[in-house]
Amino acid sequence: MPTRDTPFGAYNFLVEFDGNEASNSALGGFSDVSGLGAEITLMEYRQGNDRENRVRKIPALHKASDVTLKRGIMGLTNFWQWVSITRVDPTHKRNVSIALQDEVGNPIMKWRLINARPMKWTGPTLAAKGASDVAMEELVLASEGIEMEEV
Repeated sequence: MPTRDTPFGAYNFLVEFDGNEASNSALGGFSDVSGLGAEITLMEYRQGNDRENRVRKIPALHKASDVTLKRGIMGLTNFWQWVSITRVDPTHKRNVSIALQDEVGNPIMKWRLINARPMKWTGPTLAAKGASDVAMEELVLASEGIEMEEV
């Protein structure tokens, strides 16, 4: 990746799902993707004959954070279909790719959620007073791992 004087904007990204029956597309445009992250649990260990009176920190299990996707409702039911499939088949998983793009649409960085499945779906808040609000739905994904790559 070439170096730049300014960081890339967070507003230009693409989300793709493996295993989408219709296409390998974004399942609609997303307004927000949040929660990308990884955590490594550390074990504490000290041998009885260590000279220093302190513990060592040894890497143990690692896990990916839950990722939240938000989009405006456009009549698509694919989020709900995925939730419904997962309720009856808990082994149903998909890989999800999230690509940060530059100003002309070229992918710069890509995050891949490994074996993702929905863990929470939230429908829109419906309120008659907010004529300028967009009806939004939210899907929280749990995954077994996360990878990051430079494109």
